[in-house]
Amino acid sequence: MTDTTMLGMPSVREPHEPRRLGLSYFVRTFGCQMNEHDSERIAGLLEADGMVRAGDVNDADVVVVNTCTIRENADQRLYGFLGSLKAAKERRDGMRIVVGGCTAQKDKEIVRERASWVDVVFGTHNTHRVIELLDHVEEWGPVTEIWEETVSAEDGPSSLPSRRDTEHSAWVTITTGCNNSCTFCIVPIVRGTEISRRPGDVIREIRRLADDGVVEVTLLGQNVNSYGRDLDLNGRQPLFADLLRRAGEVEGIGRIRYTSPHPKDFHDDVAHAMADTSAVAAQLHLPLQSGSDSVLAAMHRGYTAERFLDKLAMARRLVPDLTVSTDVIVGFPGETADDFEQTLAVVEEARFDNAFMFQYSPRPGTPAASMPDQVPPDAVRERFDQLVATQNAITFERNQTRVGRVESVLTEGPSRRDADVATTRSEGNRIVHVPGSFEPGRFMSVRVTRAAPHYLEGTAV
Repeated sequence: MTDTTMLGMPSVREPHEPRRLGLSYFVRTFGCQMNEHDSERIAGLLEADGMVRAGDVNDADVVVVNTCTIRENADQRLYGFLGSLKAAKERRDGMRIVVGGCTAQKDKEIVRERASWVDVVFGTHNTHRVIELLDHVEEWGPVTEIWEETVSAEDGPSSLPSRRDTEHSAWVTITTGCNNSCTFCIVPIVRGTEISRRPGDVIREIRRLADDGVVEVTLLGQNVNSYGRDLDLNGRQPLFADLLRRAGEVEGIGRIRYTSPHPKDFHDDVAHAMADTSAVAAQLHLPLQSGSDSVLAAMHRGYTAERFLDKLAMARRLVPDLTVSTDVIVGFPGETADDFEQTLAVVEEARFDNAFMFQYSPRPGTPAASMPDQVPPDAVRERFDQLVATQNAITFERNQTRVGRVESVLTEGPSRRDADVATTRSEGNRIVHVPGSFEPGRFMSVRVTRAAPHYLEGTAV
C-alpha cells in the first residue's frame, strides 16, 4: 500500500479519453452542505471518466464515501457503513471503495486500521485527484494521499465538473477553510485556513449555472462574512456585501441564499445588500451556539449574548419580513444550569423561526475535548429535550403567523408521502405543501392555508 502526505502536487490532470466507460459509481455523503457540494464534484469527475450512477450501492463498481467529523455520531455511521461495504466488496469482484472528506483528512490511520478493505483514502484538499488515485489502485494497489492544505481556491471543488441532484438549484463555494478558533470546531484542522475565490470567478460560475437552467444558488463558506479579506484587487478588498449585489444581477437567477455567516462579522452592509437586492432571499442563518456569555467566551465565539441580539435586531430592522434560523449547542464543557437558563432566555427573546440543536460531543483534536467540567450525559440530554420543546413551540407559533399570507415559493417536486401534492420552499426557507403537480424549479405564489409545527400547507394563487 502506498501511503503519502503531499503538498503542492500538480493539480491539473493531463486530458485523456474516459477509462471507465460502462462502469458504475455510488456516492454516499455524511455532513454539511460543503460535503454535499464536494460530492457533486466527485460525481462529476467520475462521470467525466465514463462512469454512470448506480441506483444501489451493491450494484456499484466504485463506492465513494465522503465523510464528516463534526460530531461523534457521524464517525459511528461511517464505520457502520464501511462494515457493510466489506461484505458487498466480497460479493462484487473488482469493487473499489474510496473514503474522502473530513474524517479521512483527520484520521487517515484510523480509517486504515478500522477498514483495511478500503482502496483509496484522500482528504479535503485533493478532491480533484480522485481519478488519479483510482488509476493508482489499478496499477499499484491501495493508496492514501493527504494534502496539508489547498494550493489555491481555484484548485478547490468549484473548479471541477459537477453532477447535481437537482437541475434548478446549486451550491457555489466562495471560500474554503476557516480562520476562526472556535474551541469545539474541527473545521480549521480538516479544511485549513480561509481562502477566498476571486469575485469574477464566482460570478462566472453563477452565470454558467444560470445558462444551465439553475434558478437558485446558495453561496457557501465556513464564514461568508469574512469573504475577500485575503484578496487584493488593485489595492482593495472585495466585500461579501458587494458579492451579494453582483450575484443578484445575474440574469436568470431568481433566488440567492448564503450560509453561514459568523455573528461577530455580520454587519449592516450585508443586511442592506439583502434588502436592496431582490434576488437575495430574506432569510438568515445566524448561529447563536449559546446564550451564556461565559460559555461563549469559552467557545471563543467573539461576541456576547447582548451583542448577538443587537445584530439580530439590526437585521430584522433592515430586511423586511426576515426569517431567521440558528444553531445551538447544549452541554458545552463547564455549562452550568444557570448558563443553560440564559440560553433558553435568549432563545425565547430571539424568536427564531427554526433552530438546529445539538448535544455537545467532544471531537479529538479540538481544545474543548480536553476542557475540564465535561457535563454529564444525563444532564445534557435533559437540557437538550427542554431546549427542543421550547424552540419547537416557537417555530410552530412563527409558522402560524404565515397563515393567510401569500408566499413566493420554488417548486421542488412531488411530496414523498403523496404524489398528488407538490413540495415547495418559501423565500423564508419553509417547506410548503401544495396540492397539484408542478414542474420542479418553478417560482409560483401560494396562499398559506394551514401551519404545522415544521411545515406549511397552501394553495396555488
